[in-house]
Amino acid sequence: MRGKKGTSPPFPGDPADARGFHPLALAFAESQEAGGRTEATVTNYLRNLRYFAAWAIEREVTKPLEVTRPLVERYQAWVCHYRKSSGQPLAIGVQAQRLLAVQLFFRWLVRQNLALYNPAADLELPSVRRSLPKDVLSASEVEQVLAQPDLADDEGLRDRAILEVLYSTGLRRREVARLGIHDIDRERGVLMVRQGKGRKDRVVPIGERAMAWVEKYASDARSVLVRLPDPGVLFLTRRGIAMHPDVLTRLAGGYVKASGISKKGACHLFRHSMATLMLENGADVRFVQEILGHESLVTTQIYTHVSIRQLKEVHARTHPAASLDAGSSRVESGPRSE
Repeated sequence: MRGKKGTSPPFPGDPADARGFHPLALAFAESQEAGGRTEATVTNYLRNLRYFAAWAIEREVTKPLEVTRPLVERYQAWVCHYRKSSGQPLAIGVQAQRLLAVQLFFRWLVRQNLALYNPAADLELPSVRRSLPKDVLSASEVEQVLAQPDLADDEGLRDRAILEVLYSTGLRRREVARLGIHDIDRERGVLMVRQGKGRKDRVVPIGERAMAWVEKYASDARSVLVRLPDPGVLFLTRRGIAMHPDVLTRLAGGYVKASGISKKGACHLFRHSMATLMLENGADVRFVQEILGHESLVTTQIYTHVSIRQLKEVHARTHPAASLDAGSSRVESGPRSE
């Protein structure tokens, strides 16, 4: 994360100042990693904390202990009124992340007895509304996308297996990239997701069709793509190494575009579609929650707003005024009489 050259700009402040932003922010990040936060989460915390440190240092506040509640409130107002080069404000979710990082950092300082109080405690963060997935594929549209890879090619066979896994299991792209060759249990019809979001393991069912495509890829194509020493992951690039999540995004998004379907998305589009279609076909939302690996049922329930087909069918079948011919108040054409 931070040790890799060129992955992020240096943290502002004097590294030699033991009470300055630079060493304390890095110590905070290390503690978050040790506490089980994922690399992506810690990187996000550090990036957002960097914005605050740079802002504070510009105002000659070089140490976290010099930060006061009024200063934090000034920063909150600055974040709210900040405008990008396009003239647009920061998204509400981005504003919330900027402030949350500051809040967590000072909370950690207090717990480590490095600060007497948290100047960002009880800071009212912007309310982030959960948005509905913009696009969801129908079952027939999914099949249209799945038909795109060239099965005569080793990489095409691999891609078909990847798309089938995305659709069958609803895995996140990072989880697919980390799948090991021994993580799929054919006999039980499940796969093991290791170190998913929040570094939690879970077992997810996989359909027979997806399983068959994975087995075909493993026997016919992976043996061609693999290079020694075998990295042990299931899906490999043409160079025989694990696939980066960004590569999976380009792969899945490319096939969606090639299918001619106007809907946008990539790996998460299959995740949204799987959850929505399962709910439409009668799945209990709690089971879908387990498959998706959502910590909160609230996160999963967003899909119940998308899976409206059944609601419309019930409404049309049971509501006394659902049809155009219902009742005596029919819609009449022509001008209204005065």
